[in-house]
Amino acid sequence: MAGNDSVEHQNPLSQTAGSTLALANKESLVCGGPLVREAASRGGGELVPVDSEHSAIWQCLQGEDREAVARVILTASGGAFRDYPPEALQRVTPAEALQHPVWQMGPKVTIDSATLMNKGFEVIEAHWLFDLPYEKIAVLLHRESIIHSLVEFVDGAVKAQLAVPDMRLPIQYALTYPTRHPGPTPRLDLARLGKLHFEPLDPARYPCFRLALEAGQRGATYPTALAAADDVAVEAFLAGQIGFLDIPAIIEEVLADHQPAPAASLEAVLAADEAARQQARARIAARQAGSVRGSIG
Repeated sequence: MAGNDSVEHQNPLSQTAGSTLALANKESLVCGGPLVREAASRGGGELVPVDSEHSAIWQCLQGEDREAVARVILTASGGAFRDYPPEALQRVTPAEALQHPVWQMGPKVTIDSATLMNKGFEVIEAHWLFDLPYEKIAVLLHRESIIHSLVEFVDGAVKAQLAVPDMRLPIQYALTYPTRHPGPTPRLDLARLGKLHFEPLDPARYPCFRLALEAGQRGATYPTALAAADDVAVEAFLAGQIGFLDIPAIIEEVLADHQPAPAASLEAVLAADEAARQQARARIAARQAGSVRGSIG
């Protein structure tokens, strides 16, 4: 391959296979939404969502006229600190943040749930998956995580997908679509549940969610810088190097200094990712140095 530049430097997203892809992560669309959409369109492929919220929207939209959609509503549990007073968040520990009230997930996603960054990622993901403007994507707090998402139509009708919080259901449906098969997921007992609760989301309580929306609306490589800075900041929090409230502060600083470029190539996305990671690490190091100086003084 060394003598064939056209092959050696070919963007892997330019390959076409016409396949159906069951998409299980958020970051590919958050960082490379335009590239993934363009590749799917060019290659005749299809993106099938595995994330429970997007699977719910996908199921609610089947058989519907997309022009009749007024908005989609993603639900959020609120994470581990949904009932903590804001002043207590300065002192919370990684162990506390990992105690998600509903889902059993890996450490990174669980922390992103506590900051609601994951819901910001999901808004960006919904924008690319369903070709929706950001003003048609809303978020509602729903403690039980029984309703995974809703679709509101222009006539006022609302469709929702309900199920017990179990990822086996959306995974199975993505793999067997368009056929539904019996599965291992426990059945939903609405009579036993009795009530479902909903609350508006307070953006002031979840600054990471606000930052994600702003990055998505700015476009270009801002979402890449957002995801990269979050990755580094969450890792530092889990390692005990920074506090919980330092996570959004570091991300905001990185975004403020970000030099955006069009997300028109994989190289541009990877360059933005690396630059944001370096900036985030520098800010974490500065905070640690300041903490050491303060303790000595």
